[in-house]
Amino acid sequence: MPTRESVVLILAPIGRDGKVAQAILQEVGIASRIAANLADLVAGLDGAACAVITEEALLKSDRRAIAGWVKRQPTWSDFPFVLLNHRGATPDERLTGLLGNVTVLERPFHPAVLASAVRSALRARRRQWEVEAHLAEREKTHERQALLIRELHHRVKNTLATVQGLLGATARSTKNIDTFYHSFSDRIVSLGKTHTLLTEDYWQTAPLHELLQNELGHYNAADGKRIVLNGPAIELAADLAVPAGMAFHELTTNAAKHGALSQPGGRIAVTWSVTQGETGRTLNLDWTESGGPTVSVPERKGFGSTLLQRVLAQQCNALVAIEYDPAGLRFHLEAPMPEERLVPSY
Repeated sequence: MPTRESVVLILAPIGRDGKVAQAILQEVGIASRIAANLADLVAGLDGAACAVITEEALLKSDRRAIAGWVKRQPTWSDFPFVLLNHRGATPDERLTGLLGNVTVLERPFHPAVLASAVRSALRARRRQWEVEAHLAEREKTHERQALLIRELHHRVKNTLATVQGLLGATARSTKNIDTFYHSFSDRIVSLGKTHTLLTEDYWQTAPLHELLQNELGHYNAADGKRIVLNGPAIELAADLAVPAGMAFHELTTNAAKHGALSQPGGRIAVTWSVTQGETGRTLNLDWTESGGPTVSVPERKGFGSTLLQRVLAQQCNALVAIEYDPAGLRFHLEAPMPEERLVPSY
């Protein structure tokens, strides 16, 4: 888009009309430029706000270029022209029809008359530019809405698939209705918390610290030493935040039932960092439990370990390691950090 200024182009190649018009406009503080010929004037119309043209300048020139420019104006535009003709002469209808939005002034004219006509033209052009800006803003709004709807469809589809997977896996890992209900309900609540964080940011990112705090916060002691979360402020894109949030829920649930959180003296420390490599950023996270009962390797894999070892690996291309240290369970995660899907903003 050309740079726009409230400048007036003047085309008056015969006599002193051009210099007189420029002097009048300069006297009242209106910027202007004298065009060398009609082609020069047409070339400057996109960046100007008004044009003052003598009738003879048009009659003695090839008018096809200016006719094409006027015809190609966008719907919001109706460029204002001031046409100078001779006193007593009838304006040439070919010229007024060509220019469209035209104010005709007879020469000689009083300086105040020219200044008033040009000021009106400038106000009209500025209003047109405001209309253009409004239409552009509306277009951005429509584009943003369309993008959000497409993103919503994508996320709803993924969420339904996740819920379906939770349903099947929970059913396979429980033996009675009560256990199924509580396990499945807790997992849905955890998923909902992650979704809340994401929707607060137009489904772009969720803070890692808040994902962990949502699961572990209410287990912390008054002195804040039972749960230790240590790492830089990191925003996880939705594609990583959802499975990571589910993983933290499973780790917390396991710790509350069988691990460090099942005994008063148990503690959990979660530390994380981000490294930058050739292929992008990688999240490195360690979950370490201590002070709980002696840990042993489980006889069978439940849904939690399946989620940690399969879902994270397959959906997030993550490297996962679980160590059943007798002193406390250890969990290590290395996950590529996909860039968040950016939504246009204003």
